[in-house]
Parts: sequence; structure tokens; C-alpha cells
Amino acid sequence: MPALQAYLTLRRRLAWRLLLEVGWVRLALLVPVLLLVLGRALVLAARHPAGQWAVPVVVALLLASAHRQRADLRFLATSAPDFRRWLAVEYGLWALPVAVVLLGFGDWAAAGLTLALAPWAAALPPVRESRSTRHRSRSLFRSEAFEWVSGLRLGGLWAWPLLLAGAVWQHPSPLGPMLALLGWLLVALGCFGTPEPVTMLAMAARSPRQFLQRRLLLGLGCAALTALPFFWLVAVGPAGRGGAVAVALAWLGLVGMIILTKYAFYPNATHIRTTQALVVGVALVLPGNPVYPVLLLVAVGGLMWQSQRRLRAVLGEKELKVER
Repeated sequence: MPALQAYLTLRRRLAWRLLLEVGWVRLALLVPVLLLVLGRALVLAARHPAGQWAVPVVVALLLASAHRQRADLRFLATSAPDFRRWLAVEYGLWALPVAVVLLGFGDWAAAGLTLALAPWAAALPPVRESRSTRHRSRSLFRSEAFEWVSGLRLGGLWAWPLLLAGAVWQHPSPLGPMLALLGWLLVALGCFGTPEPVTMLAMAARSPRQFLQRRLLLGLGCAALTALPFFWLVAVGPAGRGGAVAVALAWLGLVGMIILTKYAFYPNATHIRTTQALVVGVALVLPGNPVYPVLLLVAVGGLMWQSQRRLRAVLGEKELKVER
């Protein structure tokens, strides 16, 4: 028990340092937006007879994905034999607020399943140990689209069929494919949340504008290819073709903003991820608001300007000399 308390205290201090790194301005904008988005999704699922059972699965999958990518698993394994019990308690605490919300809507069984599944994520091995480098499956995407290649290997390969199965199951209602697209957007968010080394940018030997156009072309192309079945399910449902086109444009637009945000705040991973979460959260909260189109145009223009400015500062002026 003392060791567990020490571990939880350490995790709390690390979380506090991360919050300080994010900054109070971003937190003041990010926290209310995320609480509103997640709260709406959770309340909507809790009220749905079938949606309440998706909550425990989604929470378990998110915890499992985060657990397998933890950088301290090897250290914990060598320094604390009972570290998996500590992780199980930590993941149970993360799932507790979700279970409380489900209990508030009378979903006792779903709440119990949420608390029962969450600790089992601690039993999973790290992603690097589960498959050797030699035996990794070849990706369907070219290596230049490294974000999607690594993202699919880290969990996208199992998340895509699960989301597609759920969308097919609920395709008579537009809510099913839309929620599946939201889940796949979160996968894309994870793909573009980690900045590549500066050497990879320098090897591109392009101007910031050319480099950014290439990244957008590859990222959006792979995103459209993977999301095509979800768009088709929206088209054959009550929304029709017009609704599917609108959903596809909005979804791909969000992916494009995620890519722009990555390079607008390169190479600070914390600022990239928090700003990406803020962009997605605002996009999900404000549709239908009169100020949304204006805010969207300002955000896109600002991200394009800032991303090129940041790339120019990182790469220097040698790209301009190559063009001349």
C-alpha cells in the first residue's frame, strides 16, 4: 500500500508538471471545451439502450492504447515487480468518473462493466515488445505517409474494423456512422500528435509551402481512403448523398486542420496535442453557431500562416536557395 501511494503521488506530480507546461491560457480554453464534448457524447450514449454498452468498450480501448504506448513500462518492470497492480488501480481511477455518469442514468450494468474492463489494460504488453521489427506486417500506405503507417501499427489496424462493424450495425440511424467517424478522427488525432525529427524535415529539401502541401496531400489522401466506407454508410442512410458529401468535407477539413496544427507548433509535442484537441473540440461544439464559419476561416488562415512560419524558422533559408 505505501508503494502504491508513492506511485499515485508521483503520477499526480507528473500530471501537474504537464499542466504547467500546457499553460493556463490553453487550459482555460481546452478544459471547458473537452468537458462539453465528452459530456455530450457520454450523456448521449448513456441514454441510448445500445450506446451505453459501447462506453465500457471505448474506455477500455482508449486505456489499452495509452497503456501500450507508455514510455515508463520497462522502467516499472525492472524497478517494481507489482507495477501492474499499480497500473490497474490507476486505470480504474480514470474510468471511475465515466462509471459515475452511467450510474446517474441508471445504467448499473454498463457502469460495472466499465470498472471491470479498465484495470485489465494493465496486463497488456508494450507495443514494441508485442511484435519484432523483422516480423512487422507491411503497411498498405507508402512509407512517406509515416504518420498513418505508425498510427495503424499502434492500434489503428484493430480500431478500424471495430468502428466499421459498429457503423454497419447502426447504419439505419445516422448516429452510428457519425460516431464511428468521430472515433476514426480520434485515431487520426493520435497519428499526427507526435512530431517527427528535424532531420526528416531537412531531408525533404523543399520550401515550407511545398513541404506543407505534400504533407496535406498524403495525410488527407490516406484519411479519405480509410474513411470512404464510413462516408458510404452515411450516404445510404437517412442523410443521403448530400449529407454524406457535407460530412466528408467537414471530416476531411478537420483532419487538414490537425495536420496544420502539428507544424504550426512543431516540435513541441505537448503544445501540438493540446491545440489539436482544442481545434477538434471547438469544431464539435460550435456547428450551427452563426460565428462558426468566420471562426473556421480565421483558424484555417492562422494555422496555414503559422505552420509555414514555423517550418521556415526550423529549416532556415536554405530551401529558398535551392529554388533559386
